[in-house]
Amino acid sequence: MRHYPLKRSTLKKPGFDWVQIALLVWIGVLGAAERAAAHHPVGGRTPANVWEGLLSGFAHPVIGFDHLAFVVAVGLLAANLVRGGFIPVAFLLTAMVGTGIHLLAINLPMTELAIAASVVLFGAMLIGQYRLDYKVLTGLAAIAGLFHGYAYGEAIIGAEMNPIAAYLLGFTLIQGIIAFGAMMASQLILKRWSENALAILRVVGLAICSVGVMFLATAIVG
Repeated sequence: MRHYPLKRSTLKKPGFDWVQIALLVWIGVLGAAERAAAHHPVGGRTPANVWEGLLSGFAHPVIGFDHLAFVVAVGLLAANLVRGGFIPVAFLLTAMVGTGIHLLAINLPMTELAIAASVVLFGAMLIGQYRLDYKVLTGLAAIAGLFHGYAYGEAIIGAEMNPIAAYLLGFTLIQGIIAFGAMMASQLILKRWSENALAILRVVGLAICSVGVMFLATAIVG
Protein backbone atom coordinates (compact mmCIF):
# COMPACT_ATOMS: atom_id res chain seq x y z
CA MET A 1 0.00 0.00 0.00
CA ARG A 2 1.40 3.36 -1.01
CA HIS A 3 1.30 6.27 1.41
CA TYR A 4 0.98 9.83 0.22
CA PRO A 5 2.31 12.63 2.41
CA LEU A 6 -0.25 15.12 3.59
CA LYS A 7 0.13 18.62 2.34
CA ARG A 8 0.96 21.15 5.01
CA SER A 9 -2.20 23.14 4.29
CA THR A 10 -4.40 20.17 5.19
CA LEU A 11 -2.97 20.14 8.69
CA LYS A 12 -4.35 23.58 9.43
CA LYS A 13 -7.06 23.51 12.04
CA PRO A 14 -10.41 24.50 10.51
CA GLY A 15 -11.90 27.68 11.89
CA PHE A 16 -8.66 28.76 13.56
CA ASP A 17 -8.67 32.12 11.77
CA TRP A 18 -12.27 32.73 12.78
CA VAL A 19 -11.47 32.08 16.44
CA GLN A 20 -8.74 34.71 16.30
CA ILE A 21 -11.04 37.20 14.62
CA ALA A 22 -13.80 36.51 17.15
CA LEU A 23 -11.46 37.17 20.06
CA LEU A 24 -10.28 40.44 18.53
CA VAL A 25 -13.86 41.53 17.87
CA TRP A 26 -14.82 40.59 21.42
CA ILE A 27 -12.03 42.66 22.96
CA GLY A 28 -12.75 45.63 20.71
CA VAL A 29 -16.48 45.56 21.34
CA LEU A 30 -16.15 45.46 25.11
CA GLY A 31 -13.65 48.32 25.05
CA ALA A 32 -15.92 50.41 22.85
CA ALA A 33 -18.92 49.66 25.03
CA GLU A 34 -17.10 50.86 28.12
CA ARG A 35 -16.07 54.12 26.41
CA ALA A 36 -19.56 54.72 25.00
CA ALA A 37 -21.20 54.34 28.40
CA ALA A 38 -19.31 57.39 29.66
CA HIS A 39 -20.75 59.77 27.01
CA HIS A 40 -24.16 61.39 26.72
CA PRO A 41 -25.72 63.57 24.02
CA VAL A 42 -26.37 67.28 24.78
CA GLY A 43 -24.26 66.99 27.90
CA GLY A 44 -26.70 64.62 29.60
CA ARG A 45 -29.27 67.37 30.20
CA THR A 46 -32.94 67.23 29.22
CA PRO A 47 -33.45 68.43 25.61
CA ALA A 48 -34.74 72.01 25.64
CA ASN A 49 -35.71 72.42 21.98
CA VAL A 50 -36.46 70.47 18.80
CA TRP A 51 -32.84 70.37 17.65
CA GLU A 52 -31.59 69.02 20.98
CA GLY A 53 -34.42 66.49 21.06
CA LEU A 54 -33.58 65.27 17.56
CA LEU A 55 -29.85 65.11 18.32
CA SER A 56 -30.45 63.22 21.54
CA GLY A 57 -32.77 60.82 19.72
CA PHE A 58 -30.14 60.13 17.09
CA ALA A 59 -27.40 59.63 19.67
CA HIS A 60 -28.95 57.44 22.36
CA PRO A 61 -29.37 54.23 20.33
CA VAL A 62 -25.78 54.58 19.09
CA ILE A 63 -23.86 55.49 22.24
CA GLY A 64 -25.95 53.03 24.24
CA PHE A 65 -23.98 50.01 23.10
CA ASP A 66 -26.51 47.49 24.39
CA HIS A 67 -29.23 49.19 22.33
CA LEU A 68 -27.01 49.38 19.26
CA ALA A 69 -26.03 45.71 19.52
CA PHE A 70 -29.67 44.67 19.78
CA VAL A 71 -30.79 46.73 16.77
CA VAL A 72 -27.99 45.24 14.65
CA ALA A 73 -28.98 41.74 15.78
CA VAL A 74 -32.61 42.40 14.86
CA GLY A 75 -31.61 43.38 11.34
CA LEU A 76 -29.26 40.44 10.86
CA LEU A 77 -31.80 37.88 12.08
CA ALA A 78 -34.52 39.38 9.89
CA ALA A 79 -32.40 39.30 6.74
CA ASN A 80 -32.96 35.72 5.66
CA LEU A 81 -36.62 35.38 6.64
CA VAL A 82 -39.77 35.76 4.60
CA ARG A 83 -41.53 38.91 5.86
CA GLY A 84 -38.47 39.58 8.00
CA GLY A 85 -39.04 43.32 7.67
CA PHE A 86 -41.87 43.03 10.18
CA ILE A 87 -39.33 42.26 12.91
CA PRO A 88 -37.52 45.63 13.03
CA VAL A 89 -40.80 47.48 12.39
CA ALA A 90 -42.37 45.82 15.44
CA PHE A 91 -39.36 46.79 17.53
CA LEU A 92 -39.46 50.41 16.36
CA LEU A 93 -43.17 50.77 17.11
CA THR A 94 -43.05 49.24 20.58
CA ALA A 95 -39.92 51.24 21.44
CA MET A 96 -42.01 54.39 21.01
CA VAL A 97 -44.73 52.84 23.17
CA GLY A 98 -42.13 52.00 25.83
CA THR A 99 -40.96 55.61 25.88
CA GLY A 100 -44.55 56.73 26.31
CA ILE A 101 -44.97 54.32 29.23
CA HIS A 102 -41.98 55.93 30.95
CA LEU A 103 -43.30 59.44 30.32
CA LEU A 104 -46.64 58.42 31.87
CA ALA A 105 -44.72 57.39 35.01
CA ILE A 106 -45.80 53.76 34.66
CA ASN A 107 -43.18 51.49 36.15
CA LEU A 108 -41.68 48.77 33.97
CA PRO A 109 -39.69 46.50 36.30
CA MET A 110 -36.22 45.06 35.71
CA THR A 111 -35.66 47.18 32.61
CA GLU A 112 -31.88 46.90 32.49
CA LEU A 113 -31.98 43.14 33.07
CA ALA A 114 -34.55 42.70 30.30
CA ILE A 115 -32.54 44.82 27.85
CA ALA A 116 -29.31 42.95 28.53
CA ALA A 117 -31.10 39.59 28.34
CA SER A 118 -32.59 40.55 24.97
CA VAL A 119 -29.12 41.31 23.61
CA VAL A 120 -27.79 37.97 24.87
CA LEU A 121 -30.75 36.09 23.40
CA PHE A 122 -30.59 37.66 19.95
CA GLY A 123 -26.80 37.35 19.86
CA ALA A 124 -27.08 33.68 20.82
CA MET A 125 -29.58 33.11 18.02
CA LEU A 126 -27.06 34.53 15.57
CA ILE A 127 -24.32 32.26 16.91
CA GLY A 128 -26.52 29.16 16.76
CA GLN A 129 -28.15 30.18 13.47
CA TYR A 130 -31.60 29.31 14.80
CA ARG A 131 -34.31 29.75 12.19
CA LEU A 132 -37.40 30.74 14.13
CA ASP A 133 -40.65 31.69 12.46
CA TYR A 134 -40.83 35.40 11.70
CA LYS A 135 -43.93 35.70 13.90
CA VAL A 136 -42.01 34.43 16.92
CA LEU A 137 -39.09 36.79 16.29
CA THR A 138 -41.50 39.67 15.69
CA GLY A 139 -43.12 39.00 19.05
CA LEU A 140 -39.78 38.79 20.85
CA ALA A 141 -38.57 42.00 19.18
CA ALA A 142 -41.82 43.77 20.12
CA ILE A 143 -41.46 42.78 23.78
CA ALA A 144 -37.84 43.89 23.80
CA GLY A 145 -38.85 47.17 22.18
CA LEU A 146 -40.98 48.08 25.19
CA PHE A 147 -37.98 47.79 27.51
CA HIS A 148 -35.51 49.52 25.18
CA GLY A 149 -38.01 52.34 24.62
CA TYR A 150 -38.67 52.62 28.34
CA ALA A 151 -34.94 53.16 28.88
CA TYR A 152 -34.89 55.84 26.19
CA GLY A 153 -37.64 57.70 28.02
CA GLU A 154 -35.33 58.53 30.91
CA ALA A 155 -33.51 61.12 28.78
CA ILE A 156 -36.61 63.26 28.15
CA ILE A 157 -38.34 63.27 31.52
CA GLY A 158 -39.57 66.82 32.05
CA ALA A 159 -39.11 67.91 28.42
CA GLU A 160 -41.67 69.92 26.46
CA MET A 161 -43.82 68.29 23.78
CA ASN A 162 -41.80 69.50 20.75
CA PRO A 163 -38.44 68.14 22.00
CA ILE A 164 -40.19 64.88 22.94
CA ALA A 165 -41.65 64.52 19.44
CA ALA A 166 -38.25 65.27 17.89
CA TYR A 167 -36.60 62.75 20.21
CA LEU A 168 -39.05 60.02 19.21
CA LEU A 169 -38.51 60.82 15.54
CA GLY A 170 -34.73 60.81 15.98
CA PHE A 171 -34.36 57.46 17.71
CA THR A 172 -36.93 55.83 15.41
CA LEU A 173 -35.15 57.02 12.27
CA ILE A 174 -31.65 56.06 13.39
CA GLN A 175 -32.72 52.63 14.63
CA GLY A 176 -34.59 52.01 11.38
CA ILE A 177 -31.50 52.95 9.37
CA ILE A 178 -29.30 50.66 11.48
CA ALA A 179 -31.70 47.70 11.45
CA PHE A 180 -32.49 47.79 7.75
CA GLY A 181 -28.84 48.56 6.99
CA ALA A 182 -27.89 45.41 8.91
CA MET A 183 -30.49 43.47 6.93
CA MET A 184 -29.01 44.59 3.62
CA ALA A 185 -25.46 43.93 4.83
CA SER A 186 -26.42 40.40 5.86
CA GLN A 187 -28.08 39.73 2.52
CA LEU A 188 -24.97 40.99 0.75
CA ILE A 189 -22.74 38.73 2.86
CA LEU A 190 -24.95 35.73 2.15
CA LYS A 191 -24.86 36.49 -1.57
CA ARG A 192 -21.18 37.35 -2.11
CA TRP A 193 -19.47 35.24 0.54
CA SER A 194 -21.88 32.33 0.74
CA GLU A 195 -19.18 29.86 1.84
CA ASN A 196 -18.11 31.95 4.83
CA ALA A 197 -21.36 33.82 5.45
CA LEU A 198 -22.48 31.73 8.42
CA ALA A 199 -19.05 31.99 10.06
CA ILE A 200 -19.06 35.78 9.62
CA LEU A 201 -22.53 36.08 11.14
CA ARG A 202 -21.49 33.84 14.05
CA VAL A 203 -18.54 36.13 14.79
CA VAL A 204 -20.88 39.13 14.81
CA GLY A 205 -23.28 37.16 17.00
CA LEU A 206 -20.45 36.44 19.43
CA ALA A 207 -19.65 40.14 19.65
CA ILE A 208 -23.31 41.02 20.24
CA CYS A 209 -23.74 38.27 22.82
CA SER A 210 -20.59 39.46 24.61
CA VAL A 211 -22.02 42.97 24.89
CA GLY A 212 -25.20 41.51 26.34
CA VAL A 213 -23.31 39.41 28.87
CA MET A 214 -21.30 42.43 30.00
CA PHE A 215 -24.41 44.56 30.52
CA LEU A 216 -26.26 41.65 32.14
CA ALA A 217 -23.46 41.17 34.65
CA THR A 218 -23.45 44.91 35.36
CA ALA A 219 -27.23 44.92 35.89
CA ILE A 220 -27.07 41.93 38.24
CA VAL A 221 -24.16 43.26 40.27
CA GLY A 222 -25.79 46.66 40.36
